[in-house]
Amino acid sequence: MTATGPGIDPGAAPGTTGIRLTAPAPGWSIDADVVVVGSGVAGLTAALRCAAAGRRTVVVTKARLDDGSTRWAQGGIAAALGDGDSPEQHLDDTLVAGAGLCDEAAVRTLVTEGPDAVHRLIRSGARFDTAPGSDDIALTREGGHHRSRIAHAGGDATGAEITRALVEAVRAAGLRTIEHALVLDLLTDAEGRTSGVTLHVMGEGQHDGVGAVHAPAVVLATGGMGQVFSATTNPAVSTGDGVALALRAGAEISDLEFVQFHPTVLYLGPEAEGQQPLISEAVRGEGAHLVDADGVRFMVGQHELAELAPRDIVAKAIMRRAHEQATDHMYLDARHFGAEMWEQRFPTILAACRAHGIDPVTEPIPVAPAAHYASGGVRTDLHGRTTVPGLYACGEVACTGVHGANRLASNSLLEGLVFAERIAADIVERPAPEAYAGTPAAPPPAALRLLAPETRTEVQRIMTAGAGVLRSARSLARAAAELDRIHREAALPGEAGHAVGKAPEPGVDTWEATNLLCVARVLVAAAYRREETRGCHWREDHPDRDDAFWRRHFRITLDADRALTVHTTDTAGFPATTQEPQPATPTTSPDTEPTP
Repeated sequence: MTATGPGIDPGAAPGTTGIRLTAPAPGWSIDADVVVVGSGVAGLTAALRCAAAGRRTVVVTKARLDDGSTRWAQGGIAAALGDGDSPEQHLDDTLVAGAGLCDEAAVRTLVTEGPDAVHRLIRSGARFDTAPGSDDIALTREGGHHRSRIAHAGGDATGAEITRALVEAVRAAGLRTIEHALVLDLLTDAEGRTSGVTLHVMGEGQHDGVGAVHAPAVVLATGGMGQVFSATTNPAVSTGDGVALALRAGAEISDLEFVQFHPTVLYLGPEAEGQQPLISEAVRGEGAHLVDADGVRFMVGQHELAELAPRDIVAKAIMRRAHEQATDHMYLDARHFGAEMWEQRFPTILAACRAHGIDPVTEPIPVAPAAHYASGGVRTDLHGRTTVPGLYACGEVACTGVHGANRLASNSLLEGLVFAERIAADIVERPAPEAYAGTPAAPPPAALRLLAPETRTEVQRIMTAGAGVLRSARSLARAAAELDRIHREAALPGEAGHAVGKAPEPGVDTWEATNLLCVARVLVAAAYRREETRGCHWREDHPDRDDAFWRRHFRITLDADRALTVHTTDTAGFPATTQEPQPATPTTSPDTEPTP
């Protein structure tokens, strides 16, 4: 993705792979103009804007309408709303955090359109906290920001408030919604253009079993993939379904190696798995200190912003100090806040800590990094268009170029808001839906091998050990080999390597496990190739940032033989290199092996 290059041509021929998940044929279908997959800030904003313009819009969500990742956002939404702040300053902070890989045009779009988008969100019903005795929005600071520009609600319940407002607006508008539905694959017409999705409703929605929503525009807003690691702040539904679907449909995936590990997640012990309680950046923004077991503030002197340094720097510092002291966690000390501030400013975090036997009013909070946010995803242009005609992506599932190598705190909600509005505007400007009526569907593509549900835990263990906060060629090669073994053992009946009697039945657990393996293999492929440390990608064997060779992006696609193809694109302003450095070949090369 170049910073100032042309946008993606929506009329270009898609790279259709002919691959889909093994699933029953759809037993029911509905028609729409737009189907939005996901019900976070990005998905619901796109749906509301499309519906307001008269498009028949269907929202499909994996759990309940109010159960997406947005609901868990504690810190807030960043925008240049305060006196003395400006979009240009917000842009500068974002570019610094992105460590040289941001698409500046995308960032400029975000920061200039962001303030108005926040005000439209307020008009939609969202209520942000205000300064004492004033109607002005109360603004705070978080890591990487040089200005107070974070709007929050309910102290530390910003995502919950935004979700409430948008869900109420969706219900008031009468949008059709399908809850408890896992989207399986993209449907295409005879010319290879998007014509809808297949999905499985888990017995609690309006339909049961596998069905289809036929629509000429599909908006992926499926959130992240944090469940690919053992410990994450993401909810259980964040299994990379959107990235896997897009990859099978022929779309390009970019920057997936840049997974942000939130530095301050409540440490629940070495055996803890799944979603872990987040201790928001805003706690440090209000003056909490990171300390080791001896009470020493180890961030002082490591960065000009100390505890408010960008998240990758803080996460690395925690891991380094932990290794020095032969432990696996540090502490966040906010005892000086006092009970009243904890109860008023951070009631959700206070309750979560106390539920696990920690009282932050009287003792430091044990913290450790955990998988938090995917800066990469399905590559899009400034209108949210992917490389597959009719397929859009926004929110965490997308790679707009805004985040580069590391997301700036609280930019994610704003990105979902701004680019969802841009997607809706693009859809509305296109030909009337009647122009798509009657287009024949493409023949069903080849079925894909499925993984047994128990492999989910194994994939998470492999990824945490080999591609977590600390990475190296050796750890990534080991991860690639183990993931490849899982792939081979999941061969279809009749294929070489198939384990007789072990073919799993199609179902939510097997589809999720298969999607997780898919994104894990792409992530490892990109992380192995990037032989440097940049942003939230930390290579122990290449500890320095290398702008001469690696100020570039990987664009990964899947071919019909289930093999990954990796392209590189230089960031604008840097000359293209004539020879790409060649890493030593691992035991199983993640760049050339097939992926599920």
